[in-house]
Amino acid sequence: MSPAPLHLVGDVGGTNARFALSRMVDGVPRVEHHESFPAEDHPTFLDGVRAFLEGCNERPDGGAIAVAGPVTDGFIDLTNSPWRVSEAELASLGVGPIRLINDFEALAWAAPLLEGDDLSHLGGPQTGDQHQTLAVLGPGTGFGVSALARDRWGSAVALASEGGHVDFPPSDTIEDEVLRILRRRYTRVSIERLVCGPGLVNLHRALAEIDGRPTSIDDPAEITRDALADPRSPCGATLARFCAILGSVAGDVALTTGARGGVYIAGGIAPRILDFLKASPFRERFEQKGRFTPYMQAIPTWVILHKQAALLGAAKVACRDD
Repeated sequence: MSPAPLHLVGDVGGTNARFALSRMVDGVPRVEHHESFPAEDHPTFLDGVRAFLEGCNERPDGGAIAVAGPVTDGFIDLTNSPWRVSEAELASLGVGPIRLINDFEALAWAAPLLEGDDLSHLGGPQTGDQHQTLAVLGPGTGFGVSALARDRWGSAVALASEGGHVDFPPSDTIEDEVLRILRRRYTRVSIERLVCGPGLVNLHRALAEIDGRPTSIDDPAEITRDALADPRSPCGATLARFCAILGSVAGDVALTTGARGGVYIAGGIAPRILDFLKASPFRERFEQKGRFTPYMQAIPTWVILHKQAALLGAAKVACRDD
């Protein structure tokens, strides 16, 4: 029996680019020859892909690359990166057709494949209904949202969404004031202006202004580091508010998509603050939906710990396209 086709798969965000080769093994995508590097190491998207392929012993036959932003007519202009490319340009690599998909669309395809140590439980039931829609969302360089719509007959489709750019929904008077402050800088305040790496800085400065104290911090890593060292510090208060807002947004996405199959928190930030997140108001705010609180309490939430989850999702899409 001939081996399954070999595919090029990728996960390209605003900060890092990850590429790998994949093939199906016993009906499950397997990722190999993984490589990760800062996107700024290469001036263009094509340069990055070429650099990866030059180090491969085998040539793939087609593939799928997950990218952080909307794909329009086979073209991507990354939201938080100067990289841009089209499927037509990727065809010039001579490795078969390569499909571009949204990175959170890839994560939605990957979510049902994750189990055990790939996930960390964040509240609610231990399992979700495998015949119901699941949602994937989370903060990194930006904020992504997707869902995998499933039915009882085994059909599924992943939704390519830009839900991170919907309006920020304040849930109390402090967040009302945060919104007022940020409106001085941004004509419109989206979720991504608060719930992502750069958003953490926006939130910290707004809370400092509300408290009447100065702050010069402009590095989200510094805020996170100080918060984890001292949860009672101003940075700790910022990170707790960040987690609370993330919980509210996750609950809104669950209601909007009917995600009774579970909600998965992805992105680079959640795994780094996992213990803090578990002790935060995240789950309380997730469930705090008035008359629909019992509905929310029945929805499990997890953090995705698998570092190659988007590559798995891209591999799943590449195999479906064969």
